[in-house]
Amino acid sequence: MNLKQMGGWGQSGSSVSDKPGLAADERCLTLLVDGAAAGVPEMDAETYRVFRSKVDALSRRLPDHLPDEEKLALISSILREFESYRDGAETALREQLAAWRNTVTSLLSELFGQLGVDKAAADPASLLQLLKRLTTGGEIDAWHEKLDLYLHPLNGKGPTFDQAAKLRVADCSTANDNAAGLRGGGSAVEHLRKILANGGDGFIVLFRLSCLDIISQRFGSEAVEDCLMAVSAFLTAGLQNNDAIYHWSDSALLAILQGRHSELIVTAELDRIIAQNRESSINVAGRAIMLRIPITFELTPINRLQNADDLLRI
Repeated sequence: MNLKQMGGWGQSGSSVSDKPGLAADERCLTLLVDGAAAGVPEMDAETYRVFRSKVDALSRRLPDHLPDEEKLALISSILREFESYRDGAETALREQLAAWRNTVTSLLSELFGQLGVDKAAADPASLLQLLKRLTTGGEIDAWHEKLDLYLHPLNGKGPTFDQAAKLRVADCSTANDNAAGLRGGGSAVEHLRKILANGGDGFIVLFRLSCLDIISQRFGSEAVEDCLMAVSAFLTAGLQNNDAIYHWSDSALLAILQGRHSELIVTAELDRIIAQNRESSINVAGRAIMLRIPITFELTPINRLQNADDLLRI
């Protein structure tokens, strides 16, 4: 279709020449270029700004009553700007995708290293290999679900779920026959009851030990007990002599800190203690494996509790 045919097509339909002095074919071309440029995705703000500036400048020359040969040359220049921007956008997308893949691969490898996981094992190796081939949103979501199930078997079902779920069962006993060698949560409730009766103050600290479900799945329950014993030892050594620490569950310890009034100071003290956490050595089938257990904590002021039994709802 030549320019005169485009002009006849524009006049046969609804009026596209809405400005006096502009031929229909010229107006069609201007609108077509402007609409196409507006529909181009913005991959990089600066590159997109330059592209739109060049295309706008070229499209403004279309209604200048130029000979057809010059208009065709102008249109060719506009097309080259589109092609140049497309090539640059595709290159930018490939570079961004490669950079994100490398970043996530590095972080995942670091996480596996911190957990003492063998990256050459079937599941970790599969996750790392799949990461290199992800392209669509659906593939990324499916990969994320696999990673989440690998890192958190509690989210699944079956024997692995049942085994890991035991780590979350609250210890309400008063005995010290657990792996940590500490008295159970029942003793914590009784201790808190005395503090409240005497008008004492301070903080309850719930220490959560992450990744024990994975360690249980990979190395067995004895490895979890070794980790719990190691964490219990260094927390006990780091806290003050009048602080009390208890076995709350097989993935959590609980401490009662008396004589503390500032949450900021207590938080800083606990951050310092946890920062000194070192790798623990566990024995698996006669082989020593070094693991570092990630630890987080939650603070609850004692004066926020109505009675000692509220402790069981923390």
